[in-house]
Amino acid sequence: MSIRSSALRMSCCIAVPGWLLAQAQPVPQTTAKPGWMWTMDSARSVVNAVRAGRSLQPAKWPNGARAAVLLSFDVDNETVALRFGEPTVGALSQAEYGARVGLERIITLLDRHKIPATFFIPSVSLALTPSMGDLIKRSGRNEIGVHGWIHEMNVTLPDSVERRLVKKAIDELTKMTGARPVGYRAPSWNFSPNTLAILRESGFRYESSLMSDDRAYELLQNGQPTGIVELPVQWILDDAPLFDPVGARYASPRDIAQVWIDEFDKAYEEGTMLLLTMHPHISGHRSRIVAFELLIAHIEAKGAGKVWWATHGDVAEYVRGEAKLGDPRPRGK
Repeated sequence: MSIRSSALRMSCCIAVPGWLLAQAQPVPQTTAKPGWMWTMDSARSVVNAVRAGRSLQPAKWPNGARAAVLLSFDVDNETVALRFGEPTVGALSQAEYGARVGLERIITLLDRHKIPATFFIPSVSLALTPSMGDLIKRSGRNEIGVHGWIHEMNVTLPDSVERRLVKKAIDELTKMTGARPVGYRAPSWNFSPNTLAILRESGFRYESSLMSDDRAYELLQNGQPTGIVELPVQWILDDAPLFDPVGARYASPRDIAQVWIDEFDKAYEEGTMLLLTMHPHISGHRSRIVAFELLIAHIEAKGAGKVWWATHGDVAEYVRGEAKLGDPRPRGK
């Protein structure tokens, strides 16, 4: 009998040492060459394809603010159910909540506190409910960015298809909103090996899908600076995995609010930034927007002017200027 099968059998009956259970874990089945068979050149090539460059953390924030807070909402709605081509009526209705109820509840809260936010939208989502554009633009404080065409999974697409969908998304959002987007967030933060080159060719000034830091940084491609600002995300600062009542990681919204508060307090202590990712069809629900309200109340308790509430675009341009980064470099430059 193998060590693996013996360990699994024993674990049902007696306490098994951790080292043995670790040995008993199943090995993922894949046709990919395992890392221990790679050369260092192969490892460096993969790791350096898209990597964090210099930090763009500014020495100070505007008007003496101690920290910056960036709120973003991924307005996916029905595109999550549509993207794989097998939507169900139930899934579509669950997603429609974002456009029908959630977005307005979120905008109302933001307007009450005069807080700006960035809304990353798949262009199909906006085309299905065009009234969302007017709602988001009404205050004049908010920004709209690209979030794919139909919330497609970039790593499943050929380069030519990914490029075509990014172009469609830019063109359609520009037509529907009256302004060309300058920021991009990959659907599901699903960055393909081709994504960065496509973003450079498309003229984006900042990107917000990667996780190498808590602070803004410049993206490198194959070790070379791109001039594109990365505003990093994190799963612990995203409502989707932890607010899903049918998921394996569900947590109480009030518990998650405390995580967000702790993240903000550390950002405030460090003089850095907090970037939060939410979804109208998730955080727009009544019990979940309470978590958002608790965070806002905690931040505002610091006092007027202590925090810079800003769109992603505003922060990207501010750190670009402070770091004297210049404009993004087109591919090959």
